[in-house]
Amino acid sequence: MRTFLFSLALLLLAAPFTYAQKGKVDTIYFDDFNGPKLNRKIWNVEVTGHTNNNEQQAYVDSSSVLYFVHGKAAQGARNGALVLHPRYRPGYTSKEKNKYDFISARINSEKKMEFTYGTATARMKITSGAGLWPAFWALGEGEWPGCGEIDMMETVGDSSWISNALHGPNYFGDTPLAYRYFLPKHGVVDQWHIYSVDWTKDKIVFKTDGVVTYTVTRAMVEKYGRWAFDNPKFLIFNFALGGGYPSAVNKIATPYTGISQATVDKIKAGKAVVLVDWVLVTKSK
Repeated sequence: MRTFLFSLALLLLAAPFTYAQKGKVDTIYFDDFNGPKLNRKIWNVEVTGHTNNNEQQAYVDSSSVLYFVHGKAAQGARNGALVLHPRYRPGYTSKEKNKYDFISARINSEKKMEFTYGTATARMKITSGAGLWPAFWALGEGEWPGCGEIDMMETVGDSSWISNALHGPNYFGDTPLAYRYFLPKHGVVDQWHIYSVDWTKDKIVFKTDGVVTYTVTRAMVEKYGRWAFDNPKFLIFNFALGGGYPSAVNKIATPYTGISQATVDKIKAGKAVVLVDWVLVTKSK
């Protein structure tokens, strides 16, 4: 296992400001997505053509929606970046025989890189637009919501804020354990930001750019249901389009549930993307 000092050196090269953690930590996993191919020893590429949350996309395993960029195309990611890039593909038919007008990407580290407690961090740059619903999150194995879900970053297209949330038994869906964080100093999600969670046996602390945005304790969770955060979790990056959460916020029903015509035009033009500079998982010694 690589030392914290090595990981810190890599981060100082990649991040726009000094990122550090107090105390001694071990690096569980670090990936700066420098390509040329996704590390499939760690990452699974999901292929799903059934609908969850009334989302409007099918997830596919294709270089058109999941790829690497370098140099100027990486838009400030020094060693390159992973790109999640939804596409307009009217009439796409999934293996389940369902039809979609959009395809997109979702990757996870299930059964390959999982951890219990620790800190998960990613540097990301996200296109805004009503109905664009990317997320960086962690999930346990087993049936949802009992497996426990930690949402380090979600956005549904409003450039000014991101949300943090927990989901588990009796606190899922429109969970009471959620917080909308407005980026300071006219910040927008279209800029590079570092999103993270510090997860211990009794507390989960969310941060953006090192600033604490939301803290949830075991006692807060147990007011609603069982604490579902003592089991291993795996990481997920995905880029959903439309569906329940975006439409609940923006009240858009046409041309697609939760997706505005301006956002459809942005997708058609190839301008809706998420860039992931790096991801780091550490654990205190």
